[in-house]
Amino acid sequence: MANTLNKQLATVDVTEQAKPLAILSEVRKWRAYYQMTKPRVVALLVLTALVGMSLSVPGGLPWQILIPAMLGIGLLSSAAAALNHIIDKKIDAVMGRTHNRPLPQGQVSSKNAIIFAISIAVLGFVLLYALVNPLTAYLTFAGLVGYSFIYTLYLKRATPQNITIGGLAGAIPPLLGWTAMTNEIHGNALLLVLIIFTWTPPHFWALAIHRRDDYAKVNIPMLPVTHGIEFTKTQILLYTVLLFVVCLLPYLVGMSNWLYLLGACALNLGFCWYAWQLKFNANSDTAFATFKYSIVHLMLLFIVLLFDHYLLPMH
Repeated sequence: MANTLNKQLATVDVTEQAKPLAILSEVRKWRAYYQMTKPRVVALLVLTALVGMSLSVPGGLPWQILIPAMLGIGLLSSAAAALNHIIDKKIDAVMGRTHNRPLPQGQVSSKNAIIFAISIAVLGFVLLYALVNPLTAYLTFAGLVGYSFIYTLYLKRATPQNITIGGLAGAIPPLLGWTAMTNEIHGNALLLVLIIFTWTPPHFWALAIHRRDDYAKVNIPMLPVTHGIEFTKTQILLYTVLLFVVCLLPYLVGMSNWLYLLGACALNLGFCWYAWQLKFNANSDTAFATFKYSIVHLMLLFIVLLFDHYLLPMH
C-alpha cells in the first residue's frame, strides 16, 4: 500500500514538474514565430503608415478605419518577413548575422512557417479589403510580392543594385496609410515613399559593409562584394546628400511646417556626418554605427512629421 502511494506521489511530482517545461516549450515556439515576423522592422513600417494616415486628413483618424488598417498592414508586412525567412533559410544558416533565426535552428519547420505566413497574409488582406478599401488591400499585397519574391527570391541574388530596386517594396507603407484614409493615390504620399526609397540604400549598404564577408560567403552580390568597400562608402555618402534634398520636399511643397524642416535638417546633417566618417575616418565599428543611426534617423524623421502635423496644422 505504501509503495503504491509512493509511486502515485512520484507520478504527481513528475507531472507537476513537466507542466512548467511544457509551458516554456510553448512560449519558445510562439517566440520563434514572433521572431520570424521581424517585429522591429514591421513596427517601423507601421509607424510610417500611421504618419501617412495622419497627413492625409486634417483632423483626427476614425478608429473604424485606423485599427483594421494598422492590423492589416502589420499582418501583411509580417507575412512578407516570414516569407523572407523561408526563402533565405539556406543562406541564413551560413551567415553569422542570421544563423540563429528560427528556421536554420529547427525551431519552426518550413511547412509550418509557410502555413503561418499564408495564414497571416490572408487575414491581413481580408481585413484591409473588407474593412478599409480594396485599393489599400491590393497595394499592400503588391508590397508583399515585391519584397518576398521580386527582391528576396530574384533581385537579391541577381544584381548589386538589389536593394536600390527592391527598396520600393519597403517604402510604400506611407502610401498604404494614405490610401487607407482617402482611397486615392496622392502626390504627397508619393513624396513620403520617395524619402524611404532614397533612405534604403545607404541604410542597407552600411550593414552590407559591416557584413561583407557573410554576403561573399553565400554569393549574394551586395555592392561591397561586387564593387568593393570604398566604392560603397562613396555611394552611401552621395545617397545621404541626395536624401537630405529629398527630405526637404515635404516642406517645399507645403505639406509640413518649420518644425519638420528643422528636424529634417538636424537628422540629415547627422546622417551625412556618419557617412563622411565612414568614407574618410572609419574604424571597425563605423559601418554598423551608421546602420544603427539610419534606423533612428527614419523613425525620428516620421515622428517629427507627426508632431509637425498636429502641433502646427496647415492653414
